[in-house]
Amino acid sequence: MSGKIFIAFLVALLIACTRDYQPKPKGYNRLILPEAAYRVSPDTLPYQFEYSTHARFQKDTSWVSDRHWVEIYYPELNATIHVTYKKVKGSAKLLKEYLQDAYVLTAKHQIKAYSIDETIVKTPDGKTAVIAELEGEVPSQFQFTMTDSVQHFVRGALYFNVKVQNDSLQPAIEYVKKDVMHLINTLKWR
Repeated sequence: MSGKIFIAFLVALLIACTRDYQPKPKGYNRLILPEAAYRVSPDTLPYQFEYSTHARFQKDTSWVSDRHWVEIYYPELNATIHVTYKKVKGSAKLLKEYLQDAYVLTAKHQIKAYSIDETIVKTPDGKTAVIAELEGEVPSQFQFTMTDSVQHFVRGALYFNVKVQNDSLQPAIEYVKKDVMHLINTLKWR
């Protein structure tokens, strides 16, 4: 009897070993994104806009920061919208320099980006913004610049502070992009 059990065990072992094992792909956390709601930024800056109530408005803490630079930080998503501001002072030379710097900062992502789509949009109150959407495994997926060409220049860039592939972040990227578009559409110079 034990010989039959041994043969049955051996046959089962051989059958089990002939199948190819395919590991399951790594899963990603499910993101539960809150309903969009906005509040007005502090009036201590030369510009003002509405930003998400799910984000924290804070002063830029980078070593190159300037007085009117801010960060809009999403703690639940570990994402930050960096907003920088510069005075144009009526100088076409300064404006050209600021626009060139913004272009260079966006172009630095070309190493990993497989596309950079730039779009010019008009806000409801007639302001113009240049929006750059970057595709690929890039650290910044969405950037913008706005200026009145005379006094004010604003640049914004969205960064996720995580090492995850962008396809798994796509719902969060789309969520924050809507918030950035709301920021752009509500931006006012002071």
